[in-house]
Amino acid sequence: MAMRALIVLSVLAFLSPAAFCQAASQAISFDVASVKPSQRQVGPDYNNQLAFSEVGLKARNVTLRRLVAEAYSLQLNQVIGPSWLDQNEYDIEAQAGGAVDKETLVLMLRSLLADRFGLKQHGETRNMRAYDLVTDKGGPKVQPAKPGDQPKTGTGSHFHGDMRQLADLIAIQLNFSAPTNPTRPVVASAPPAPVLDQTSLSGIYDFNVDVKPELGADGFTTWQRMLQDQLGLKLVSRREGVPVVVVDSAARVPTAN
Repeated sequence: MAMRALIVLSVLAFLSPAAFCQAASQAISFDVASVKPSQRQVGPDYNNQLAFSEVGLKARNVTLRRLVAEAYSLQLNQVIGPSWLDQNEYDIEAQAGGAVDKETLVLMLRSLLADRFGLKQHGETRNMRAYDLVTDKGGPKVQPAKPGDQPKTGTGSHFHGDMRQLADLIAIQLNFSAPTNPTRPVVASAPPAPVLDQTSLSGIYDFNVDVKPELGADGFTTWQRMLQDQLGLKLVSRREGVPVVVVDSAARVPTAN
């Protein structure tokens, strides 16, 4: 269930720090937006439910860290700021004047965060542990989906997206510890290390993610085996310069609707 939700929610892309300032200057806003603290907080295992549509976005129990990550096309671990960014939860419904593309919606979200939360931030590059998603020595075993192709069926969880979205999904999944008891669910252990798409593979892919956890095997080993055997990809661990957003200041309570 967690994996299916993450596939839907992983709609992130990476930007350089220089791009932050350029995009921030393009101030365009939603026509209508409702932003309010969630009446009931559900906690980190269930929050951050956010989805874009052609005309806006809806979010339930979403944290400000998640909102900043979406607005600046980053993964959660690339947002640096106070601890309360993961604690307060908000409900948001925002509508554009008509159908717009995803890039425009992201710019609208940036304006909303500045207007309603008083968000002030800056971009940096920081040296941190990260994983590069690259093609394996034998080349990729999957091809981009073609117009008219039917969604894949079979075992595992269905994935539909680009390589950047796959990297986002892997970043979250690597955070789950190895199973030690088959009768108890696996839980996240720590903030995930960024996974950067370095495959140079373009297009939208449609396949099933068939990851089979093994007792005693950590998340990295399990995903590495799946990536190499099923997709012709692999992860390379290293320390490198990673773009981040540093939250300089923001209000915990958004301005009234």
